[in-house]
Amino acid sequence: MNSTDFQYQYAASSTLAREGAASLLKLAHHSEINEVNNVPCFFWGSLTEPYLTARCWITLAKVVRSSFGLMPVSLRDPIVSVGAEKLRFEGFSSCNGVYVRLDMLPEAVDGEYVASGTTNVDFNEPMIHALNLVQKNERVVLGVGQRDVSVTTEKAKVIEKKVALPNRWIKGLTNVQVSLAQMNQLFALNRVQCIQLFQAVPKGNAKGTYYIIFRAGKYSLSTLATPESVRIGGIQRLRLLEGILPWVQQMHLYESEDRETCAAVADFGKMRLMMAFSPDATRGFSGEGSALESLTQQVSDEWIYGLNYLLKSNETFDPTLVSIENDVDFGTMDSLVAHLSAMGLLGYDVFERQHFYRRLPFKTERILGLNPRLKNAQKLVSNDDIVILENRAGRVEARVKGTGVFHTVLLHGNEAKCTCQWFTSYQGKRGLCKHVLAVQMVLDAG
Repeated sequence: MNSTDFQYQYAASSTLAREGAASLLKLAHHSEINEVNNVPCFFWGSLTEPYLTARCWITLAKVVRSSFGLMPVSLRDPIVSVGAEKLRFEGFSSCNGVYVRLDMLPEAVDGEYVASGTTNVDFNEPMIHALNLVQKNERVVLGVGQRDVSVTTEKAKVIEKKVALPNRWIKGLTNVQVSLAQMNQLFALNRVQCIQLFQAVPKGNAKGTYYIIFRAGKYSLSTLATPESVRIGGIQRLRLLEGILPWVQQMHLYESEDRETCAAVADFGKMRLMMAFSPDATRGFSGEGSALESLTQQVSDEWIYGLNYLLKSNETFDPTLVSIENDVDFGTMDSLVAHLSAMGLLGYDVFERQHFYRRLPFKTERILGLNPRLKNAQKLVSNDDIVILENRAGRVEARVKGTGVFHTVLLHGNEAKCTCQWFTSYQGKRGLCKHVLAVQMVLDAG
């Protein structure tokens, strides 16, 4: 198996079938963590709004089965985190440019949280077809995993799904939470305003960038930015939300500080469906490099392992509170958050303004493996390829060895510049280049 592939082995397919007077939805699951993989059941109970929940799952399935770039559709199965009396379903479009999450709050279900964990769940065609048939007054029972412990032999049938590029997906989880944590809410639309706005979305693959604006008491789209507007590149991706508009109570629109990425949170009362959009349809979250700068600072393995041991799925993680309670420097805590995020262990709820934990495999080697720029920067430092030419009054100039050439790095305040091709092409919009990262590592080391 290719090193970038991951083999899903579901003991059975997810099914939605009649059992007596109710419909029973069993979601088969699989995880890289044996402890989690051996859990027979994470949650078992009834949906309080089955028709709406089915529409949200269908929307989530639509996202993970879509691609707006050159990447073929590959990863079709979302992950679900169960714990803290919440169910969170997450996924990406195959191009990695759209992130979707359904947060099912305690009021959305009536049942038992049997175990805490994060795992992949099987979203197959028959199950999605059955979700389309769910009626408004139908009773639907949800089971994540199997209700009873089953006996499996070597001859038991296993459904295998080979999914390409899971590393890209983990990188997406890292970068999207960084973007979400930097977002601010600009607008809150009611149902009528949502429908009016979506009626203005161009048909087909519209070129250029659009901005959501509020003018004369109405939300609309414009090709011109205003101080109070939400930028969205690849406007056609917004149509992924159309299927749930009739049930939206409010839709909250957020934009990142750099005005590059945005998010929409559809609030239904008992649950929320959030979508985050990368700067453009051709750009995926996995290539943004948002967390690289925070990863240059070394952090104690004791802290990383300790937090991983203490936290459970969906448990709230407040970096500021942890810093104050344990007398940890805020900069060190930022680095700790970045290290946990780089393994996909932290998500961010932009509506509640807090991090949450995922019980994914704890693999510190993923930090360098998934961030080649960081790995190459460490190599530059190890080879003594950086010379600090000037360091005074908040201004740093350094010479960094490249391939057959020396690059000049300038740091002044919060600005960083480099003469390399990466910086010339992206001007820092896709994360720092390896040369700037290497200089920051040298400065941090003192």
